[in-house]
Amino acid sequence: MGRLADAGVPVQTVPRAKLDAISSHGAHQGIAVQVRPYTYASLEDVVEASGQGPALVLVLDHVTDEGNFGAIVRSAEVVGAAGVVIPKVRSAGVGVGAYKTSAGAALHLPIAQVPNLATALDRLKGAGFWVAGGTEHAEQDLWHAPLEGRLALVVGSEGDGISRLVREKCDFECRLPQRGRVESLNVAQATTALCYEWLRRTMAGEADE
Repeated sequence: MGRLADAGVPVQTVPRAKLDAISSHGAHQGIAVQVRPYTYASLEDVVEASGQGPALVLVLDHVTDEGNFGAIVRSAEVVGAAGVVIPKVRSAGVGVGAYKTSAGAALHLPIAQVPNLATALDRLKGAGFWVAGGTEHAEQDLWHAPLEGRLALVVGSEGDGISRLVREKCDFECRLPQRGRVESLNVAQATTALCYEWLRRTMAGEADE
C-alpha cells in the first residue's frame, strides 16, 4: 500500500464483501485495481500485425461467454496468432472475466471489434488469408483440411455455431474427429485444438526451410 501511495495512486480500504462483489467470482487476493477501459484495436492493426508470411487470426462469431472468450484469447496468444476479431454486438468483450481467464493474454495481442464480420472476412481475404470455419457439421476433419499459411479461423457461438452469412464467407470447413459419446468439446477447447494444428504445420514448414 505504501508503494502505491508513494506513486500517487489513490488507495481505499474496503470490507472484503466489497471486493467479493466487484471481482470475478470473488477471486481478488485482497486487492482490486481500477483501470481505464480496454482499448480495442482496429482490423487494420490486426492485418498489420500479421506481416507477410504465415499468420493466424481468430474470428469469433458471437461467442458470448466471457470465460470461453478469455480462454480463446489465451490460446491465440500462446500459439502466436496475429490477433482476434469479434463483433461489436452480442459478443463477450474484454472485461474482468476475460482478463482473468486469458491469464493476461488480452494485453499482448490485438483484439479488434468490427461492425460486420462478413465484411471483416473480405478484408482478411484481401490481405491473403484463407478463411476456415471450425464447425462440427463439416465433412472433413482438421487432419485433412489446409490449416496452414495465412489463416483466418472462424468459430461460432456456444449455442448456434457459425451464422449462415459468415459461414458463406468460409473457403472451407473442418471439424475435430471424436470417438466418445459427448456431443462435442466446448468452443474454447475446440479452438485450442485447431490453433495447435495450425502451429504444428507452421513449425514443420519452418523446419523444412
